[in-house]
Amino acid sequence: MNQRVGLFVLLAAGLLCLSLAPVSRGDDLVEDGLDGDDADVEDEMDLSLAGDEEDLEDDVQDEAPPAPKTPPSPQVTYKAPEPKGEHFIAESFDKGTLDGWILSNAKKDDADEEIAKYDGKWAVEEMKDSKLPGDKGLVLKSRAKHHAISAHLLRPFTFETMPLVIQYEVNFQSGIDCGGAYVKLLTETPDLDLDQFVDKTPYTIMFGPDKCGEDYKLHFIFRHKNPKTGEYEEKHAKKPDADLRTYFTDKKTHLYTLVVNSDNSFEVLVDQTVVNSGNLLTDMTPAVNPPAEIEDPDDHKPEDWDERPKIQDPDSVKPEDWDEDAPAQIPDESAVKPDGWLDDEPEYIGDPDAIKPEDWDEDMDGEWEAPQIPNPACETAPGCGTWKRPMIDNPNYKGKWKPPMIDNPNYQGVWKPRKIPNPAYFEDLHPYKMSPFSALGLELWSMTSDIFFDNFFITNDRNAAERWASDSWGLKKAAEGAAEPGLAAQMLNAAEERPWLWVVYVLTVALPLILIFVFCCTGKKKSSASPAEYKKTDEPQPDVKEEEEEEEEAEEAPKAEKNSPGTDKSEDEEPAEEEEDEEKENTADEKLEDDVLRRSPRSRKLRKE
Repeated sequence: MNQRVGLFVLLAAGLLCLSLAPVSRGDDLVEDGLDGDDADVEDEMDLSLAGDEEDLEDDVQDEAPPAPKTPPSPQVTYKAPEPKGEHFIAESFDKGTLDGWILSNAKKDDADEEIAKYDGKWAVEEMKDSKLPGDKGLVLKSRAKHHAISAHLLRPFTFETMPLVIQYEVNFQSGIDCGGAYVKLLTETPDLDLDQFVDKTPYTIMFGPDKCGEDYKLHFIFRHKNPKTGEYEEKHAKKPDADLRTYFTDKKTHLYTLVVNSDNSFEVLVDQTVVNSGNLLTDMTPAVNPPAEIEDPDDHKPEDWDERPKIQDPDSVKPEDWDEDAPAQIPDESAVKPDGWLDDEPEYIGDPDAIKPEDWDEDMDGEWEAPQIPNPACETAPGCGTWKRPMIDNPNYKGKWKPPMIDNPNYQGVWKPRKIPNPAYFEDLHPYKMSPFSALGLELWSMTSDIFFDNFFITNDRNAAERWASDSWGLKKAAEGAAEPGLAAQMLNAAEERPWLWVVYVLTVALPLILIFVFCCTGKKKSSASPAEYKKTDEPQPDVKEEEEEEEEAEEAPKAEKNSPGTDKSEDEEPAEEEEDEEKENTADEKLEDDVLRRSPRSRKLRKE
């Protein structure tokens, strides 16, 4: 029991410590996600006591030294990332301008004139609640408008042997109701005009988050060229198994990464964690390669084709005694009307206390009738009204006769049209070799403003992408981690949003304390053993201890007589009488003990032997 009590004490203490301990993850994130050369963590100390030592010695006598201030939490100093290694675009927006980016002046063809223009506003600015001063990004500023902006790559990307890596950051600063934050890699064509960038502008890959209602998506779509017809068809990656809701609702900056390898494998990562993966040949919808055979559209089912596996037995005949008109239930002829049944009393009567409303218009509302209430006379009777026999199942009921079902001797199976070679069949074993692209664009509609984009990076070197992420998104992650409140504050905030969490908190703290009280304060006391129990155990009986005490007292009595020779005769006679009484009690105890031993199973066993 002591071990269990100790365990509950440790559990309760651990829970209390966790609820009060602040979450200090900023330093760890800085060490894990950043190099020492790229991030400065400055501890701002109070410098108000700086001065010459001589001046301080003079002032000590006159004034007491001020109490030391608690140093503030560490701050992460922003440093613009610098691309390292092969890359095709590396945009951090730290210049504070849209230099190199082109706003679309086009109109959508299939939209109303009022909303057809791509007139949504863009800006380069810091996040509203920035934890990293100096870090700027591209912000979608308008709601319920079409937005389109794009930029040329340093050179076109061609799909050969190296992988494609796309990554960028998104922060839904105001949440997201309905809208996207995906990017398009615009296909290199002779007539590509970024000034006329619209939704129908050819793209090679579309990638990024999208949400409308409760449908949270993370798109990976590529356009595949049919080698026979030359037409393009969109291929959609399977839906991720991971829950994407948090990335849209937590108002944190998340890093989205797509890796497409030359062996046709792909990976989709969020915050450098894989949330979806697969193969371009097997995990896209519709499939890249069409089936080798298709159903013949000119084949039709013959009129005499029998698809019925079972039919009614044509040789079966309805039995002569089969009565199809017999009812399913009949009155119980053995039933008897209960004594006291009130045939002349109705089950319900008009409420005698009801009064016709004053505004009742019989011409409009009809004749007024009091509402019906249960008849008080029927409360003590078994029933009121006309008595009817209860209905029971008819033992002779058989229902509508149907012939039994048998196997169809002419059954031919389910008809299917015959297969013919697919005239549109082709086999592309290298779908990775997509159309080259030469620009990056965002063509979006959103019902929420202030979507923050930053640190676009396209490369064919995964290591270069990871270094860029460490120098850019790693800083944001460290700054957000350092600014996060303690666990106690997080628990209080969560409870404000979900009040039912208070029940969990109370049970978590109170339950161990209740268990400790139960184990410590309500233990059963050991009851004294009965003589019958001593027959089965070797425990010493209380009588033995009492006899030892009495013997010691008897030995001390003569000594006391010798030490007091001047005592009266009456005083000597009293101890003698007490000794006689004690001897009688001892004799009675010995007899009781002998009786117990004689009744003991062990004594019987010895006698038999």
